[in-house]
Amino acid sequence: MRRGWPRLSKRRPRRSPAAGEGMRVAIDAMGGDHAPDATVAGAVLAARELGARVWLVGHQDVLRARLERHAAEHLSIVLHHAPDVIGMDEPPVAAVRRKPRCSLRVTLDLLREGTVDAVVSAGNSGAVLAGALFTIGPLPGVDRPAIAVPMPAEHGHVILVDAGASVDADAMHLVQFAVMGETYARALRGQARPRVALLSNGQEAGKGTETTRAASRLLRTLPINFIGYVEGRDLAQDVADVVVCDGFVGNAVLKAVEGFGVTASRLLREAFRRTWRGRLAYLLARDALSPFRERMDYAEYGGAPLLGIDGVAIVAHGSSGPVAIRNAIRVAHDSARLGVNAELADALRALPPQESAASERRRRLWEQLRGRLAARRDGRDASATGPSHREDPAPRR
Repeated sequence: MRRGWPRLSKRRPRRSPAAGEGMRVAIDAMGGDHAPDATVAGAVLAARELGARVWLVGHQDVLRARLERHAAEHLSIVLHHAPDVIGMDEPPVAAVRRKPRCSLRVTLDLLREGTVDAVVSAGNSGAVLAGALFTIGPLPGVDRPAIAVPMPAEHGHVILVDAGASVDADAMHLVQFAVMGETYARALRGQARPRVALLSNGQEAGKGTETTRAASRLLRTLPINFIGYVEGRDLAQDVADVVVCDGFVGNAVLKAVEGFGVTASRLLREAFRRTWRGRLAYLLARDALSPFRERMDYAEYGGAPLLGIDGVAIVAHGSSGPVAIRNAIRVAHDSARLGVNAELADALRALPPQESAASERRRRLWEQLRGRLAARRDGRDASATGPSHREDPAPRR
């Protein structure tokens, strides 16, 4: 990485723990559809199997009662009291500001204060985003954070950025998503030169929207392995390692893939159960189908990092069970241990100055203004050739 470049902000990125330190991960134990049972059970699994030091944040009495059901006396698990909870249906920004003692806010406060190295929440993703921005703030050079979700592909996984954090991203936001996704793939997944693509409605250069075309022009000037556009059908193929889009499109794609996975599993079960031959075939094929189930199961991926936040924050699926929570803690643990945020800060520092985005926006504004002026002039020219406004109006009938 190139060092010594001026930062885009005077804020310094949060310190990354040294390799080998035991990572401290705080989990919003009251967030999620199956909390606190699933979050406590997942924390126990993570502490036992990963050696992570876990902070369970929520109502202490409730968490202590759940923890007593597990043989967790000798595990590194700390209970941290937070009396309030943000509901899945509450307005995210208002709830984060109105409830400073809710489990999510207290979890993020622990990260801001440096008590822990990473946080996990399976609660309202909008509240996690709002809380992270309100409590921790973005990395220098980041306009919008992005959720990076690993999705199953033919020969592994593809990282989809953004999966719902920024629904109205502009060209420079997409460029930042691409740089963060590429850096995340290198730092955490060990890919030397990840292939980065923009999601579009065709692979030709003229396809896409004005925003994607502007982002494509900017990405071609950067020293990353940008391969251009990919279509929706390419997500499951071995075409790209990082696919970039705005959060509206990304969240729709993510939910469609999740729905397809559930439907495919259901159809397979029905087909195997229909006849005795099908049930026999299932017994013979059960071991061979296990990799397919694991590839399609979101619980195996754990959680998605909220890239661009000045700290490691992992967003877990709302319906996460203990295994998914355990794996989300693993992602948080590894991200903190490997210093992913320091890599992100270096990569963002190497981006062109923000004036390039401002120039792009000014160019678009000027084109719109020029078009409006031309339309007005054409309207005046047309009226000049028509009847004069001084003429008497036509008689009414």
